[in-house]
Amino acid sequence: MPPVALLPTINAVLNATAAVALMLGYVAIRRRRVGVHRACMLTAVGVSTLFLVSYLAYHYQAGSRPFGGTGWLRRLYLAILLSHTVLAAAIVPLVLVTLTRALRGRFARHLAVARWTLPLWLYVSVTGVVVYWMLYHVAPGAGR
Repeated sequence: MPPVALLPTINAVLNATAAVALMLGYVAIRRRRVGVHRACMLTAVGVSTLFLVSYLAYHYQAGSRPFGGTGWLRRLYLAILLSHTVLAAAIVPLVLVTLTRALRGRFARHLAVARWTLPLWLYVSVTGVVVYWMLYHVAPGAGR
């Protein structure tokens, strides 16, 4: 396991990787490249799973980090964090349902839920990187 201080950066990289895999998977399925789509989406599931394990390990060991910005920047951060957190909790079951339907070959039902899962999952992945950037690069040193 890497040092605890590296985990937030690793988590951001994992989130960014998931976002790229999701976008590539979407492009692939639009081009009817099913095998590429499957590989991209399984990659997104894999790196998102690694992210979740790393995220939980970090917060178990280090706790939370307060945001040091003030005024409108703090309000923006909290709005992004709130939407990210709520959707991150909702995305796990959505991904599991979407993945299960695809693996079972129930593609009409897969598509019905994937239309919701993809944009929400992409939002969670991208805002995860934004939260990291704001917390560690926009207002670094807060509370530490």
